[in-house]
Amino acid sequence: MSELVISNLHSYYGKSHILNGINLSVKSGEIVTLLGRNGAGKTTTLKTIVGIVKAQQGEVVLDNENLEGKEIFEIARRGISLVPEHRGIFGILSVEENLKIAINKNSPWSLDDIYDMFPRLKERRKNGGNALSGGEQQMLAIARALVNDPRILLLDEPTEGLAPVIVDEIVRILHQIRSAGVGVLLVEQNLSVCEKLADMHYIIELGEIVYQGTQAEFSNQNEIKNRYLAV
Repeated sequence: MSELVISNLHSYYGKSHILNGINLSVKSGEIVTLLGRNGAGKTTTLKTIVGIVKAQQGEVVLDNENLEGKEIFEIARRGISLVPEHRGIFGILSVEENLKIAINKNSPWSLDDIYDMFPRLKERRKNGGNALSGGEQQMLAIARALVNDPRILLLDEPTEGLAPVIVDEIVRILHQIRSAGVGVLLVEQNLSVCEKLADMHYIIELGEIVYQGTQAEFSNQNEIKNRYLAV
């Protein structure tokens, strides 16, 4: 069983202190949400975990190995995969080519497994990335991360701007990913999606964790939701 543990994480953009001592953890087969308003530090947390933003203090530990200070590709090789908000699909490559260039030979996820989980991608496998809808691109981005054999999957706003029927499909896929034993750290604005999926919720405000609780605990926290999440 894998576990990602973030301890006292601080990071900056220039002289701006964005993360101010973040602590959280994600275990195998667990979906953890990181909630908060725009600008609270959610995306910066994900970027700091994978080394895109360099932490100035604190630790990012995966299975007792401190990854802080390692290069982005080294962190990816250890088993942490980020699906960014912009998805990063190669538009001139087909769906299948996008998948094949990411395959880790040790991954338990074969192309057949991916096509079983994402039937839309099987139907569109010869289409270019630019020809996909936003929802299909999001599915491809998640699928591409899976074939790279992640132990922990970081997702940044996977349902943003998608039609409700596609959101439901993303929820189904995330349930399957959790059942396969992958840990998921989910940044998401759609609170109903978060409450359908999550085992644990963290709320970030001005770069600090201001609340953490299980789904059972969080479901009754209307005051907390209004204080930190209401627009």
